[in-house]
Amino acid sequence: MKIEALEGSPPAGAGRVIRTDRPWLWLARGWQDILAEKRIALGYGAVLTVFGWIMAAIMLNAGAAWAILPATAGFFIMAPLLAAGLYEVSRRRELGQAVGLDAVLAPFRRQGGQLALMGALLLLVHLAWVRVAGLIFALFFSHGFAVPMEQLPIALLQSPQLLPFLVVGTAVGFVFAAVTFAACAVGIPMLVARDTSVPEAIAASITVVLANPRPMILWAGLIVVFTGLGLVPFFLGLAVALPLIGHASWHAYRDLIEGVEP
Repeated sequence: MKIEALEGSPPAGAGRVIRTDRPWLWLARGWQDILAEKRIALGYGAVLTVFGWIMAAIMLNAGAAWAILPATAGFFIMAPLLAAGLYEVSRRRELGQAVGLDAVLAPFRRQGGQLALMGALLLLVHLAWVRVAGLIFALFFSHGFAVPMEQLPIALLQSPQLLPFLVVGTAVGFVFAAVTFAACAVGIPMLVARDTSVPEAIAASITVVLANPRPMILWAGLIVVFTGLGLVPFFLGLAVALPLIGHASWHAYRDLIEGVEP
């Protein structure tokens, strides 16, 4: 299926420098998309929230409560790909096209091969992060730290190794997150919008992130804050936070790559 071009599209890989406050406008436009397509946006968010519950339950049942945090972080590594349907909803709204449930799957039918490749790369990053997180946990808690599952949270809080574990784990996680963010900030929306390849999309995304350090740091911080707030009530807030970030990411792409101000 051919992708209908959006007005004002420059060559792939082109980008522009924007003002620092632009991410707030992306969020505002993303919120407008949610209000216009509440059924799809909130349904999308609800599915991802339930997936988060299932993931946490599997970890608890497997006796790997320590893995919930890195697995959750890994889930958000995959989130830009999972939001491809939301990008398509925003794209169709810009073109004045009717938006239905078919929009959620349209990017995967149209660019299935490239999105699958991007998904495989993100999955490798996810698995690498979970593996590294396990190694870090073993490094700090492998000696003399055999406690029953029900006592694990208290034992972790009382352990003198907790603070260095958190510092090292956060630093390593930051590296994984930064690399993923740079590659996907506008990379996956570009795959949805254009007949382009994964290497071209990743290169364009990294280029605009490096060219706009301040606004992109703000954007990354806003993503962390909104997802963090969404996690607090046991993932419930993600039903709204994830669609908001997904739709806003489309407008980030349009602003940074297409040069169309929201």
